[in-house]
Amino acid sequence: MISYIMDACAMIAILANEPGADIVDAVYDKAATGEAELSMNIVNLFEVYYDLVRSYGVERANEIYNEITSLPISIINEISNAVFKEAGRLKTTYKISLADSIALAQALTTGSDLLTSDHHEFDKIKGLEPINFCWIR
Repeated sequence: MISYIMDACAMIAILANEPGADIVDAVYDKAATGEAELSMNIVNLFEVYYDLVRSYGVERANEIYNEITSLPISIINEISNAVFKEAGRLKTTYKISLADSIALAQALTTGSDLLTSDHHEFDKIKGLEPINFCWIR
């Protein structure tokens, strides 16, 4: 079974109906039928929530957050020691954001594909780390 880690930009794509939302929606469908596992670290979900609060205010952000938590996504509510150390290595090596280093470390330590559109942060890593990027655009 294929396993995906979702970063914030993939979630935002589906919420805002941006290009690539159809790819994220297809992964949701696979997760809902048990054909795939879909997870997101709480730090990456925080990025989404922060964006929602800025854009829509706290009340609407809370409504959307409740919708997100009803989707077929497992929210990873902790940072394991392995993810912690790997994220530190990745952030130092590639000078990427904290949240992106956590998403990438989560994918690397679990052998999952990273569902993302963040070419700005991850193009420089492609081929240098043993990870499969599932680009949504």
